[in-house]
Order: sequence, then C-alpha cells, then structure tokens
Amino acid sequence: MTTYEILLLLDPEQAEARQDDIVARARDLVEKNGGAWHSHDAWGRRRLAYPIAHKEEGVYHLVVFDAEAATLDEISRVLKIDDAVLRHLATRHIAGSRTSAPRDDAAAAPVAVPAETPAPEAAAPEAAAPETTVSDEAEPEYAAAEEESAPEGQSGEEEE
Repeated sequence: MTTYEILLLLDPEQAEARQDDIVARARDLVEKNGGAWHSHDAWGRRRLAYPIAHKEEGVYHLVVFDAEAATLDEISRVLKIDDAVLRHLATRHIAGSRTSAPRDDAAAAPVAVPAETPAPEAAAPEAAAPETTVSDEAEPEYAAAEEESAPEGQSGEEEE
C-alpha cells in the first residue's frame, strides 16, 4: 500500500455538511477497499489566485491515507464527477513530511534573525553575484569538437 494525500478545493457556496459528506465519502472508499485513513486537515476558506467556475474563493481540505492504486483511481473518479469539487490533486505522500495549512497569522509574525548571521542588506552585492562571468574576448566553452582539437592559430584551413 502507498500513502497518498489529496488536496481538495471545494465550492464555498456549498453547506459545510455537504463538504463533510465529500470527505466522508472519500474516507468510506478508502476503508471499504482495505486502506487506512491517517488524517483530515480542513484548511478553510481561501481566496483563489484566479476565478474557477466563476468563484473567487474556495474551501481547502487535505486528506492523507494509505490505499492501493485502484482505490486512488476510484476516489479521483468520484471527485471528478462531483460538482461541489472545483479541483483536486492527488499525490504520493512523502514519509516524514508534514503538510500544514498556510496560516495568515504566520506571515504577520516577525521572524527572529540569529545574532551571528549578518542581515541580507549588510552583505556585499558582489557576494550575491554568481562566480561565473562572461567575457566578450574569451572563446565560448561550447566550441565545436573540431575547433577544440586543432591547435591555436590553425583552424583546419590553410592561411596564405
């Protein structure tokens, strides 16, 4: 069995009971087919980057479960035909990873910078520049093989 996670984007105009029914149906499919349900995290209502089905907002739910590939296919099929599901994305869950909801208050909280690390503004601008620089006079590194094999001053053509 493989551990999967599905991020659901549900229609915000649907009642909360309807949203719970969708998650419950997915859970029933997992458990009916011998899988194990791990977690359900309701992320809540979020503003969308672009409208989907003329909706500016959506309600996100993240579910994590163990199942066979056929069970995942069945869950995806059921989610595709449900009008209350705007989008869904099923991926393999990486062991040890923890996916949590993006929180609005996390962006507002200041981040403490350790004293021994210099602030990014204090760093020299040259330090951020890449080590490789391009010279107008230098030959390109991607020269053709026959040019590389010929000694300097000889390019295969005789000079007069």
